[in-house]
Amino acid sequence: MSATRSGFVTFVGRPNVGKSTLTNALVGEKVAITSDKPQTTRRAIRGIVNRPGGQLVVVDTPGIHRPRTLLGQRLNDLVEQVLGDVDVIAFCAPATEKVGPGDRRIAESLSGYPRAKKVALVTKTDAATREQITERLIEVDALREDWAAVIPLSAVTRDQLDVLSDELLALMPEGPALYPDDVVTDESLEDRIAEIIREAALDGVRDELPHSIAVTIEDVAPREGSDLTDVFANIVVERDSQKAIIIGHKGSRLAGVGARARKGIEPLVGTRVYLSLHVRVAKEWQRDPKQLGRLGF
Repeated sequence: MSATRSGFVTFVGRPNVGKSTLTNALVGEKVAITSDKPQTTRRAIRGIVNRPGGQLVVVDTPGIHRPRTLLGQRLNDLVEQVLGDVDVIAFCAPATEKVGPGDRRIAESLSGYPRAKKVALVTKTDAATREQITERLIEVDALREDWAAVIPLSAVTRDQLDVLSDELLALMPEGPALYPDDVVTDESLEDRIAEIIREAALDGVRDELPHSIAVTIEDVAPREGSDLTDVFANIVVERDSQKAIIIGHKGSRLAGVGARARKGIEPLVGTRVYLSLHVRVAKEWQRDPKQLGRLGF
């Protein structure tokens, strides 16, 4: 019988190339929130993929970008740290957009992590023409000499995902599984709930707001004598004007956020949920080391 393999892989690329969507598709369950806003991912979230030949631990990281705030700098530092620890780095570029200077910069920076094997992925093939996919494969292939594989795929239609899993597993070191079979993520329940609420709050907000939104959980507890779970959470923003946007006219926007978030939280806790959301202002928290620490960055 052949030996099992296990190890860590992370996807890198500009913000919004589909890294979190790909992580969720491989794991087969939602472990990372997704949004069309760049910098949606703020932590290194681990998703666990069990295959017949072993186990892949996918570390979903924030997109690499030029930081404008202390939060941005900390997110970049987090990516650096993850890249230094993983077995395989998978560089992602969408089939729908030409390879640009940002992609080239990221691909070149991978030389700083000699321990990891490198693969290149052309994502979002479901949204591209055959010509675009071919063009992108040629451009991506030319970015580095040392790609162990170059794979076109779609996380949405699951096209080539098995090929990707098998390729990644073949590049991993031999060794036993790192997590039990029934675990899909090492994120705590409270962290997952906070992320679902943040995803709901990001939906439809104006461009300047996403970076300013953080979520803290006060309590998650089953209600005595009832099949309800009570969740008390705060949505934290940086200014009073943003608080007004999140709450909306007569609380209409906040009610929508609550309804969307509940849909995601109920399958996670396995009961109906009573969700209490409060919007708090923490002035300029993205630039304040103390506040960032309190919010977990």
